[in-house]
Amino acid sequence: MKPKILHIDANHPLLLSKLAQQGFENVEGYQTPKEELQESIHLFEGIVIRSRFRLDEAFLQKATKLKFIGRVGAGLENIDEAFAKKQNIQLFNAPEGNRNAVGEHALGLLLSLFNKLHVAHQEVCNGIWKREENRGYEIDGKTIGIIGYGNMGKAFAKKLSGFDAEVICYDIKPDVGDENAKQVSLSELQKQADVLSLHTPITAETHQIINATFIDAFQKPFWFINTARGNSVVTEDLVKALQNRKILGAGLDVLEYEKSSFEQLFEDGNLPPAFAYLTKAKNVILSPHVAGWTQESKVKLAQTIVDKITHFYAV
Repeated sequence: MKPKILHIDANHPLLLSKLAQQGFENVEGYQTPKEELQESIHLFEGIVIRSRFRLDEAFLQKATKLKFIGRVGAGLENIDEAFAKKQNIQLFNAPEGNRNAVGEHALGLLLSLFNKLHVAHQEVCNGIWKREENRGYEIDGKTIGIIGYGNMGKAFAKKLSGFDAEVICYDIKPDVGDENAKQVSLSELQKQADVLSLHTPITAETHQIINATFIDAFQKPFWFINTARGNSVVTEDLVKALQNRKILGAGLDVLEYEKSSFEQLFEDGNLPPAFAYLTKAKNVILSPHVAGWTQESKVKLAQTIVDKITHFYAV
């Protein structure tokens, strides 16, 4: 009998086709409510999910045959990891699939901030021609600090290797620095950095790590880039730092207000004051959690999950 895999979100078609070629039976449950899927989950050996809903303990308790969960993305926060591991369910994610996209997006945010491209574009479109006001900054000569030096942080550092900038990194794991970034202590990073780019997963340690105390510990005013997770930032504290110029500008692909599905922000249309400020600030660039969301990464994410499932069954 073919192992059955439940696909909760739609992904690139190669994921279905290549798994089918490997002898798996794919069941597409993209529109099926969670409650209905929970009643049939005992029939499946595998789940492939992106972000449609959380795989919590109540759901996984019903998955009596489940051997693996594949998350087509970098993080695993929408899965009850502790319970899954207790049940010996293997967890696969795919940071290898979108790390290049994230690295490029982070660099794009930084270059746009430094050169005020988003502001200048709107001004020119409105017939405003300001040159001195839009004088920018160069990356060369700056110290770029990266917190979280895994797949995403390393990809960003690699993109920066073509600039004459000093790149330093902090990570809770020892000895992760490489030819593209020198590993330093957190206090040393806060002393040196002109730019901070965040590349951490959301954990108990990183939840709201970017707060007033953390920001105040930086010796110099700095630019801030976040392509990681919105819940790592206390937005009100970020806004205060923008207002008092401790943070010179922010490029944010993620926001603490995001829903777990990543599909929408404010259904009732009521904007929190801190978010409203960000939408009007000229030294802020916002994007809708798309740093890893390229045409190429869609293919690579799917292929990564196929490879990990295939390897799991081959071992």
